[in-house]
Amino acid sequence: MASEFFVHVGTLIDGKGGAPQNDVTIRVRDGRVAEIGPSRATGANSIDFGAYTVTPGYIDCHAHLTLLIEKGWDLHGVTKTPADEAIRGVHSAKATLEAGFTTVRNVHAWGFSDIALKNAIDAGLVPGPRMVCSTHGMSILGGHGDHNAFAPGIAEDEPGWRRGIITGPQDCRAAIRYAVKHGAKVIKIMSSGGVLSAGDALDARQFSDEELHLLVEEAGFLGRRVCSHAHGADGIRAAVKAGVASIEHGTYVDDDGLRLMKERGTFLVPTRLAGESVLAAAEAGTLPEWAIAKAKEAGTAMRANFSRAVKSGVRIALGTDSGVYPHGQNAREFKLMCDGGMSPMASILAGTREAADLIGRDDIGVLEAGRWADLVAVEGDPLSDITRMEKPALVMKGGRIAFDRRAGAAALVGA
Repeated sequence: MASEFFVHVGTLIDGKGGAPQNDVTIRVRDGRVAEIGPSRATGANSIDFGAYTVTPGYIDCHAHLTLLIEKGWDLHGVTKTPADEAIRGVHSAKATLEAGFTTVRNVHAWGFSDIALKNAIDAGLVPGPRMVCSTHGMSILGGHGDHNAFAPGIAEDEPGWRRGIITGPQDCRAAIRYAVKHGAKVIKIMSSGGVLSAGDALDARQFSDEELHLLVEEAGFLGRRVCSHAHGADGIRAAVKAGVASIEHGTYVDDDGLRLMKERGTFLVPTRLAGESVLAAAEAGTLPEWAIAKAKEAGTAMRANFSRAVKSGVRIALGTDSGVYPHGQNAREFKLMCDGGMSPMASILAGTREAADLIGRDDIGVLEAGRWADLVAVEGDPLSDITRMEKPALVMKGGRIAFDRRAGAAALVGA
């Protein structure tokens, strides 16, 4: 498109939390919003969204674009290479962008496959969202981020800290520095067990206080925020006390954990869609035997404790754990958050302004002058039917149309 153009919007939800604005014009220059004001005649160099509601581009704070839980996924550690994962990510990235997600925080990938995918998107080789990558996650030996259930010596590179496997305090700083050296813009740690990892209890705490402190401190020295996968209450409290920016999942968060999170401004990234997806997979019998009981337990507990978290007033940012379910369905999270007690506007803010704040980006998440022209046009009123967010008619990233269902246009790579 031309370096400057105009977008006429019927209804604008700008991501600031105020009432929707009707009949406005967005002036876009060099991929960014230059001005938003009353509707006016703009001539030929304009796009008419007068029949649509427009929101900022959605942000998913917990994505795995190079992963897909499918038959045989539990053997990928010994049957797939990082190149396989990066190539899979090409399809996932396109589906995610076309679902309205113009930015994702990609938290955990093997062999720097996420960095390869990010570089391809940034270079314009493939379409996809902006990616804020963690590279691999940080896990204890045998913990949620390790390759478990294999014979000794299989998928056990040495030294383990090069792939984020921590065997004691001596590994913590080296692991962080190595990840940052190779492209990590956020650090992910695992402070409890997980559903889709063999041999660890879902609610068991992982990492000592000393290790958590060292990981968060070193990340801070290098200007990186830390997010913590945490299901168990002990792991949640320990991670919050160590200074993480967000708790991912928060399945068994207790009152003390919620109090600490609210006091310290720690975000919850609830991944409700992951909870529902693993619960459905467990009930269908499609998960490995060792994961079925944990999936049923987590999926059920997550529903109740998310509602408690909403009532507590902790800050919430949208994250879905994409890859646990088929990519491109991310926007189902909006309704699941509303089912848990959030208002439609609060859920939209969780996937725009709040998400941008969590990942430290002041150039996305809100439609205002100076920020990237990332926007999603949907039919109808998402404040009365939040599922409207699941069916974008058009997605724009950085002032370029990435997906246009209205005209059936071929996707263009965004800025």
